Amino acid sequence: MMKIAFIGGGVMAEAIIAGVRDAKLPCEIAIGEPVKARRDALAKYNLDAVAENAQAAKGADIVALAVKPQQFDHAASELKGVLTPDQTVLSIMAGVKMHSIGLKLNHRRLIRVMPNTPAQIRQGMSVWTASAEVPQEHMDFTQKMLAAVGDEIKLGEEKYVDMATALSASGPAYVFLFIESLTDAGVLLGMPLDVARRLAVKTVMGSAALVKESGRHPAELRNGVTSPGGTTAAALLALEEGGFRAATINAVKAAYQRGEELGAGSK
Repeated sequence: MMKIAFIGGGVMAEAIIAGVRDAKLPCEIAIGEPVKARRDALAKYNLDAVAENAQAAKGADIVALAVKPQQFDHAASELKGVLTPDQTVLSIMAGVKMHSIGLKLNHRRLIRVMPNTPAQIRQGMSVWTASAEVPQEHMDFTQKMLAAVGDEIKLGEEKYVDMATALSASGPAYVFLFIESLTDAGVLLGMPLDVARRLAVKTVMGSAALVKESGRHPAELRNGVTSPGGTTAAALLALEEGGFRAATINAVKAAYQRGEELGAGSK
């Protein structure tokens, strides 16, 4: 029976725990969370919730760091010297490199995961990588755990996890802003707010599903909607003139560069 300990009981930790329980993965779960109200709230998942991180980590096969990056130093001070070589440390902290985690914990078995917030409804996208020292059993469990909250991709190089931070981890914010903008446009045209929001949300959901299910390139699907001289062609021209494509690319690039700056600061 696999045992996983979460260090930190925030939103993403709860999303993963809930997914694991819903998927009925055979495992024991412990969580180190200093706030009693959060420990009480998480008790419904049939786990051992304690205040001390060292106590939660004791005897765990996988120790999942689910704290904010700025809280890592404190968590590391509690865990260093407590971890044993046969434990695997899994991090979902944004921007913190495996090298930094290994140095601060004096540990070699490391997994780094970049999930995103749709994991809360089992529609997440997680990109992850592992050090060569991680045993196959721990990688297999990680894959099943992440699959319980959405899709997952394991990649051989950590640099892709940093890129995913800018694309898929920050990405929901870009999509939310687009939905908000579509809704505002509908209201500007005279639609009731609830109608405009419903149209915007379903349009984005349906379009994403069509890309996924059809397997066709988004440009091909876009062309299928665009009649010569029609309304969609006029709208796409306005988007190009407004720099929509370049702004999107620059947004992801800016997020990536900021992540690299934060990662450098965590060394």
